Amino acid sequence: MASPGKSRMSNVVLFIFAISLIIVQCQDTKPKKKKDIRDYNDADMARLLEQWEEDDDIEEGDLPEHKRSPPPIDFSKVDPSKPEELLKMSKKGKTIMVFASVSGNPTEKETEEITSLWQSSLYNANYDIQRFVVGSNRAIFMLRDGSYAWEIKDFLVAQERCEDVTVEGQVYPGKAAKGKDPKDAKKKTDKKAANKAGKRKQEL
Repeated sequence: MASPGKSRMSNVVLFIFAISLIIVQCQDTKPKKKKDIRDYNDADMARLLEQWEEDDDIEEGDLPEHKRSPPPIDFSKVDPSKPEELLKMSKKGKTIMVFASVSGNPTEKETEEITSLWQSSLYNANYDIQRFVVGSNRAIFMLRDGSYAWEIKDFLVAQERCEDVTVEGQVYPGKAAKGKDPKDAKKKTDKKAANKAGKRKQEL
């Protein structure tokens, strides 16, 4: 039989062990001290943004373009003899850039004035379009809804000073390019490049 002193001692040890376990558990369940917002690093900010996005229901229209689901295409309405119709439907709601060239040898200022008139006309026809001049005779028209790109192209190629319009890699000759063969224009640019290369070799 165990002596009463030993059983008391074991009871005291068990009691101390139980109390220490309770204290440790209480310390673990205390809320951690929140970090000051001024001490947040990039990882903390990214975590915070993810939490906000999880809690927030974002509407389809507010999502960035690459996260939006594309609108369904009804192939029964597509005429197989008109591939542009399919392109129009597939580009609906997507940003597209249309490139336009001004005929002649305009300065950048002239290109700015001419393309500004084109943009104003399109704006008056209720097309939401932005314009950027990217060279002495070249401008980019950016549309938020790509399904209108071919209507914009039809307008631009009908302008007196429009040499050509490029939509989705396809080049359409403008009114100013009538009678010009696109191959001749390419040959001229190739000749100019060859002449420049020849002059540089002579200089060396």
